[in-house]
Amino acid sequence: DAGCATAFRRHAVMSWSRVIVQTCVAGLFLNITSASAATSHTPSSTPVDHASHAPADHANHTRGPDFDEKAALATSQAAIGRMLEDVTLRDRSGKTVQLANYRGKPLVISVIYTSCYHICPTTTKHLAKVVQTARTALGEDSFRVVTIGFDTAKDNPEAMRSFARQQGVDLPGWEFLSTDAASMARLAKNIGFLYFASPKGFDHLMQATVVDANGKIYRQVYGMTFDTPLLVEPLKELVFGEQPGEGMFTGLWSKVKLFCTTYDPANDRYRLDYSLFIGMFIGFLIIGLGVFYLVRELRRGRAS
Repeated sequence: DAGCATAFRRHAVMSWSRVIVQTCVAGLFLNITSASAATSHTPSSTPVDHASHAPADHANHTRGPDFDEKAALATSQAAIGRMLEDVTLRDRSGKTVQLANYRGKPLVISVIYTSCYHICPTTTKHLAKVVQTARTALGEDSFRVVTIGFDTAKDNPEAMRSFARQQGVDLPGWEFLSTDAASMARLAKNIGFLYFASPKGFDHLMQATVVDANGKIYRQVYGMTFDTPLLVEPLKELVFGEQPGEGMFTGLWSKVKLFCTTYDPANDRYRLDYSLFIGMFIGFLIIGLGVFYLVRELRRGRAS
C-alpha cells in the first residue's frame, strides 16, 4: 500500500509539473507573439509614391514618357542585399566626405532635388519627424541620416545648406550632401534609384534606403509620407539586433529591447513595454518553482 501511494504521488506530481511547464511555455510564446505582432505595422501592400513634379507648377505636370513605376519599384527592390559602394560627396560647407565613412552605424539615405517645389520638402519634413521618433526610442546616436541632391547641376553645397534650413532640419547625425554627375549616377544605380528629367522637373520614386552598419542595403521605404513603423522597425532590428563582439549581458538586454520596444499608434511613438519582460520573468519563476517542487517531492518519495 505504501509503495502504491508513493507511486501515485510521483505520478500526480509529475503530471502537475508537466501542466505547469506547458502552461508557462504557452503563455510565454503567446506574449512574445503578441509583442512581435504589436511591433509589426507594415501594411500588406507597400505604399509607393511616384513624384512627377517641378520646381514650381507641379500640379498640372504630366508624367515623363520614360518613367515606369513598376520598373522603378523592381529596380529599387533589386538593390536590397547589395553592398553600398563608396562615392565622393561634399557636405554643406563644401568639405569632401566619403560615403564609406558612414559605416559603423545604420544609415538612412534620402535622395531629393533642391528646386522641388512641394514633394521633396514635404518628404524631408516628414522624414525628420520619423527620425526624431526613432531616435527617442532607439537612442540619439543610434543611426545616421544623409540627404543627397541628385540634380547635380543645381544641388551644390550652398543649395543643400539652404534646403536644410528651409525645411527646419538641424539634427546631429544628419548631413545634406551633394556630388558630381558621374558619382550620382553610380550611387543611383547602386541603391536602385531611377530618375528621369521631364519637361518641368524630374520623375522618380520617393525612396529612403536603409543601410546596415556594414554597408549592406537592408530595406527600402517608399512614400512622401509613410507610416512611422515602416522606417523605425528595420532600424530597430539593426540597432537592437545581434552585434559582433557583443557581451552576453549586453546582447541579452538588446534582445529584451528588441522585443519590448513597441509602437503606440494612438500617439505615434515607441515605448519600452516592460509588461512582456515582467511576464517572461514571472513565467520563468513559476517554471523554476515547479521544478523545485517536483525535485523535492521525488526526493521525499525516495526517502519514504
